[in-house]
Amino acid sequence: MPAHGIPLPQEADFKGRFAALFEAQYARLFRYLDRLGGDPDLAADLAQEAFVRLYRRGSFPESPEAWLVTVATNLFRNSRNTGSRRRRLLTPSRGEGALADPMPDAAARVDAEESRREVRVALDRLPERERQLLLMSVEGFSYKELAGILGIAEGSVGTLLARAREAFKRELAYAT
Repeated sequence: MPAHGIPLPQEADFKGRFAALFEAQYARLFRYLDRLGGDPDLAADLAQEAFVRLYRRGSFPESPEAWLVTVATNLFRNSRNTGSRRRRLLTPSRGEGALADPMPDAAARVDAEESRREVRVALDRLPERERQLLLMSVEGFSYKELAGILGIAEGSVGTLLARAREAFKRELAYAT
């Protein structure tokens, strides 16, 4: 920013595009990371950190969405390897509040928790690339985006995704 405090046109353009990208992609990136690790607090931290890194970069890469997923996935790997579990200070408590949904009965909670555990076990048994393909596919990433993020040929995505789905079904059957 110049000394007189008025942003240069390219700065204003970057900030506007950044805000639009954040609005369009944050929730999708968060859901991907939450499904990848099963820890919503960590997913929120990592999604935010990926956007912070893009902002600090000050310019957009060729494919900002793919860049964000790659950075966020690397941050996830790093946090998992080091066991770091940073917590967000401003995240509201998950306790029951005035607007919270009513608690399901005990049997439904047990069934839901068991299903989540089985899915998590099945996902964790998959090779990383297959897990990423499945989770990003569920979040609506296109074949082109998947290919760019994972460094594979776009024409291979369908076949690899079908294999990943079959592997997941096998692992889920084994987990149950």
